[in-house]
Amino acid sequence: MRQKMMLPAMKLQNVRNRFLRCLTLACVTVISVYVSTVNVWAQSQVIAYVFPQHQLIQPGDIAARKLTRINYAFANLQGGKIVNGFAEDDRNIPALVALRKENPSLKVLVSVGGWLWSGNFSDMALTKQSRELFIDSVVTFIDNYQLDGLDIDWEYPGMVGAGNHFRPEDKQNYTQLLKELRKRFDHEEKTLHHPLLLSVAAGASKEFLDHTEMGEVQKYLDSVNLMAYDYYEPDSDTMTGHHAPLYTNPSDPKKISADQSVREYEKAGVPPAKIVLGVPFYGHVWEQVQDINHGLYQPGKPVPNAFASYGNITATMLNHGYERYWDAAASAPYLYSAEQKIFVSFEDPESLRLKSSYVLGHQLGGIMFWDYSGDPSGALLDTIDQGLHVNTSSQGGIH
Repeated sequence: MRQKMMLPAMKLQNVRNRFLRCLTLACVTVISVYVSTVNVWAQSQVIAYVFPQHQLIQPGDIAARKLTRINYAFANLQGGKIVNGFAEDDRNIPALVALRKENPSLKVLVSVGGWLWSGNFSDMALTKQSRELFIDSVVTFIDNYQLDGLDIDWEYPGMVGAGNHFRPEDKQNYTQLLKELRKRFDHEEKTLHHPLLLSVAAGASKEFLDHTEMGEVQKYLDSVNLMAYDYYEPDSDTMTGHHAPLYTNPSDPKKISADQSVREYEKAGVPPAKIVLGVPFYGHVWEQVQDINHGLYQPGKPVPNAFASYGNITATMLNHGYERYWDAAASAPYLYSAEQKIFVSFEDPESLRLKSSYVLGHQLGGIMFWDYSGDPSGALLDTIDQGLHVNTSSQGGIH
């Protein structure tokens, strides 16, 4: 009789236990999703390439709180050593470093090479001795300017490009250079008591991947800054096209996009968290383009100085005789003037909102852009800042 009377109570207790387990599991799931989302935001880098050339950086020029990292472009490579690229560097680099007062978590790196000075990389990286000479000079350079690391922008390892010297050994030497830099940085950190970041600017092409060992290289890097732009350029492409599409338009003869490049880098062995998606703060301009498909994927010729900053595009083209069109398949905007027969490929806030969502959805490392001066209004940086929900108090690294 007692057993019969206790049975309902035991069943009730079992129900309660199952309910509590389910409630606990649900809470853990919600917390895990929340923490995962917060971690994605916290790890999202916003990296600005700052390229003042012969201009002096003035107070208020840089919105430091909206950035996690600045790559100062470019240091030169001469006699196997890193050297200043411009006479103004001795004033500009300290001006950038001083921005840490405004944003204490901001990291400031120097980027060496670029399309200006990639010609001497092959010789510098050729032997262990030549690499040591360069690395010694890098450590001195970083110490002199109190920088947080180095960005290598070797544009054409093992490839013909801009007349730069190259050799087949570049593929392995590229890896060795970064491996030895990482080892030296790890050693220097013990004295500096803060991380030294190491990154590369990487070409968004199968050719770049074929001439490097990115699966191995990524082990030594904090980020791979994927230059997912210039897919179409007037100086080399006689047909118009999107120079920074997020997705591949099936009608695109070249079948290119940022998404495709990201997937190729992942397939090559680069973890998504180390891929920082590059976006342009500028556009490309073709002329003599017939009004077919509003000029998209049509024959054209480069206008003189076929490069236009976003600031110039919004001030002199958008709503000034140029119609804006949206390619939904590519998630990319473009302009066309039927009267002047001019086509413009560019990035704008709508496309950047979608790229920000893409970065979060694919758990990439963040967004970088070339270059800061392209948008004086700050509209593009504001879009990235809002789209990524960046927590600038957190910095990711490989340590």
